[in-house]
Amino acid sequence: MKLRTVDLFCGGGGSSWGALAAGAEIVCGVDAWELATQVYEHNFGLGSSRNLRMTDDTRADALGVIGEIDLLLASPECTNHTCARGSRPRDEASKQTANYVLNFARDLAPRWIVVENVVQMKRWSGYSELYSGLETLGYNLTPQDLNAADFGVPQSRRRHFILCDRVRKPLTVRATHTAHRSAGSILDPAGTWRSRPLHRHGRAIGTIARAERGIEALGRGQPFLIVYYGSDGSGGWQRLDKPLRTLTTLDRFGLVTWEGDIPMLRMLQPPELLRAMGFTDEYELLGCRRERIKLLGNGVTPPVMASIVRTLTGACEAAEAA
Repeated sequence: MKLRTVDLFCGGGGSSWGALAAGAEIVCGVDAWELATQVYEHNFGLGSSRNLRMTDDTRADALGVIGEIDLLLASPECTNHTCARGSRPRDEASKQTANYVLNFARDLAPRWIVVENVVQMKRWSGYSELYSGLETLGYNLTPQDLNAADFGVPQSRRRHFILCDRVRKPLTVRATHTAHRSAGSILDPAGTWRSRPLHRHGRAIGTIARAERGIEALGRGQPFLIVYYGSDGSGGWQRLDKPLRTLTTLDRFGLVTWEGDIPMLRMLQPPELLRAMGFTDEYELLGCRRERIKLLGNGVTPPVMASIVRTLTGACEAAEAA
């Protein structure tokens, strides 16, 4: 079936890449960051993106003539919901971007909507308003938290999704993988990227402390990751046989390897982080290293969205075939 799709707050297009894998036709993605829309256009084709900073008054006609839409995807700004922000002040106006979805839902009246955000969004004071607003527009809702690691993505990444269907209550999305893929599976072959000795002049004391905790736990000669900007009691490191911890917009993962008895350290690189997000090799990033990591950290893992879209539309296809 034809599944014409618009992606709001699209970033580089993780949601759309997943929807495309599930058979969707991508009409356009919308984002305020010009680089994000350039990356989107690079991967989905000329004219597929709209560089637009939305407001409370933005309506669907800002996208031009796009025709009938079946599926609306939306990943509103999440920075001011997430615990990764720490104790820094929250911007309530930023959180309100989630309500822009309602304007597009009214104007486009798609059969299906998927809203994605961090799980902390559920504690937002405006969450119930968004939820009831979607119900008022005639949608049946199934809210669900999903971990990307349960869908073949080599990353532990929990996100909240609101699945919406005008005709029937959406089914619960079920995990596709019982065995999780490891962080080690994303790594490029040894020697692809330059490593430097861990104990080198100018290395931050905190970095060395993280690495030494990993060495103490695993023993010398064992590779592992150090993890920056974490506060979950892990000691600032993780094993390679587990899924990568959550990728953020910051450069936070360093790989410790060994040359004889000398520990070496390098940061994980964008191609490796691209695999950690579950993208296929055909997808390409643009921008400098920092921009590429920001695009990925803000993104949606395609395999999760592919499973969501298949679940939403599968019930419809089954009914049509009966």
